[in-house]
Amino acid sequence: MKGSDGSVIACKSACLAFGGDQYCCTGSHNTAETCPPFNYSQFFEQQCPDAYSYAYDDKTSTFTCFNRPDYAITFCP
Repeated sequence: MKGSDGSVIACKSACLAFGGDQYCCTGSHNTAETCPPFNYSQFFEQQCPDAYSYAYDDKTSTFTCFNRPDYAITFCP
């Protein structure tokens, strides 16, 4: 994804970039068994191992909050 100045600001998910059940882990690919990692997600996992790269990524890349945390998210220009 590019910002208004043309610089790269983020990467699209495979789901957003390619669409389709196999990339979005939907339809017949809606379980961990039927939606394995693919080359696109594996590339990002290698570059950033702590990042969550697809719907059924490993648990080491997932962070879970307990006790109903209260967050305020502020977007700045």
